[in-house]
Amino acid sequence: MKKRTVTILLCLALVLFSVLRAYAEAETPLEKAAPQTGQVAEFTPAGVEEFDVPCAAAILMDEDSGTVLYEKNADEQRPIASITKVMTLLLTFEALEAGKISLEDYVPVSEHAYSMGGSQIWLEPGEQMTLNDMLKAICVSSANDAAVAVAEFVGGSEPAFVQLMNETAAQLGMTATHFENACGLDQEGHLSSARDVAVMSREMLLNHTEVRDYCSIWTDTLRDGATQLVNTNKLLKSYSGITGLKTGTTSKAGVCISASAERNGLRLIAVVLGAASGKERFAAATSLLDYGFANYENITAELPADAPQTLPVKRGTSETVPLQYDAPQKFLMPKGQGEALDVTIELPQEIEAPVTAGTPVGTVHLRNGKAELQTFSITVSQDVEALSFGYCFGLLAQSLALCDT
Repeated sequence: MKKRTVTILLCLALVLFSVLRAYAEAETPLEKAAPQTGQVAEFTPAGVEEFDVPCAAAILMDEDSGTVLYEKNADEQRPIASITKVMTLLLTFEALEAGKISLEDYVPVSEHAYSMGGSQIWLEPGEQMTLNDMLKAICVSSANDAAVAVAEFVGGSEPAFVQLMNETAAQLGMTATHFENACGLDQEGHLSSARDVAVMSREMLLNHTEVRDYCSIWTDTLRDGATQLVNTNKLLKSYSGITGLKTGTTSKAGVCISASAERNGLRLIAVVLGAASGKERFAAATSLLDYGFANYENITAELPADAPQTLPVKRGTSETVPLQYDAPQKFLMPKGQGEALDVTIELPQEIEAPVTAGTPVGTVHLRNGKAELQTFSITVSQDVEALSFGYCFGLLAQSLALCDT
């Protein structure tokens, strides 16, 4: 037993010596490179030179990538009427997701909420209604009284809630937006833009898909059938693939809509501000959506079947490290060009420890022929420490202990 132990000890000592010598002679370990960001393929948005729509301002955006496909006065500050309620809904769904409130909670009605004019469900002071029913009233009938009641319920008061609205707008990069109320009634300084409306609509649709369940309701009732709800978005009945989102009309804002639709995996957001009538509003939204679906498609950017899932690690405490591919599953392209999409992978044969999770080690290239459309990082998904004297000594001690048992 002693001879065997001595032999193992000598062998391990030789291994340890060779490892440490190689480690000492090695080049500088892999440094954490600056994170690579996807280089987005350039799209030139269509404008009024290509075709016009009957409204003061408009934009068409791809929901998944945020790519703008059409714009008309998209950054012009304007009142947006009840499209304001998209932000009210966004904050409410965030509170739901955080567990601060639930759909079964009863929302009380204040004198202030009761005093709202315009679209409403005629809430009475002191009345209570479940948050679920309030959301139906907001999404289907664009009820101002319900929107303010919910804002007070979530934020404590409408002014406190409006402050949250403006803070969230700033976080989303909505530079042309300032809110003064939670429902969208005309008020001095209550302004946004077509681009900002598309940004907050996209945030809602991407992260709170349950809003579609409410916005797609055509008719419903509240108060045990006593109150009828009919959706203000008539595209639900006339446009194939429509999924939402919000209409709005005031004397200063004109007739507006943020319309979302999906066909064959392509999801679009069309914002129309300042139309002269409901007919022109829906005609403009239809033209924008038709243009998007006719000219663009989402292609699945599949990785090669032999894409490595791990990468060898040199002089590390683990022989390999798992990889994380950051390439999206969908890629927006002009219609008919999907067959030319080529996906290639650029990776070293090995990397040297130490390695930190999140370190970029390679690149996914998306090309259309010779033209590179977009690049994405390949990162390591876990830490790998470098071999050290302490680590090797621990292995040696562990081996000796096993031999002596």
